[in-house]
Amino acid sequence: MKKSTKNFVLASLLSAGGAVLLTAAYRKSQRDVIRFLEDTDMRNSEKIDQMESVDAGIDPAERGLTQLDSAYRAEWVANGFPQTHMEMEELEKESDNPNYVPSL
Repeated sequence: MKKSTKNFVLASLLSAGGAVLLTAAYRKSQRDVIRFLEDTDMRNSEKIDQMESVDAGIDPAERGLTQLDSAYRAEWVANGFPQTHMEMEELEKESDNPNYVPSL
């Protein structure tokens, strides 16, 4: 083989080896980096239980509630839980007396 051909083959092998090593190092560094999403579960977040409700300025029922309390309230409303003591008493009367008609 000619000297120039040997040099060309040697340089090609070194370049290919370098590319393989760089690719392997990049993949290893990407594998070591742990990717995760920001915590969106409200029950695990400490900030949510300290920040005022977003709707506090709009809805009078939200005033004085934290964002966590607001989320629980929204869940209770969606599931039909009574919101006041008066509503709870009416439900108790209704369950005791099948002919009871709640006042509006």
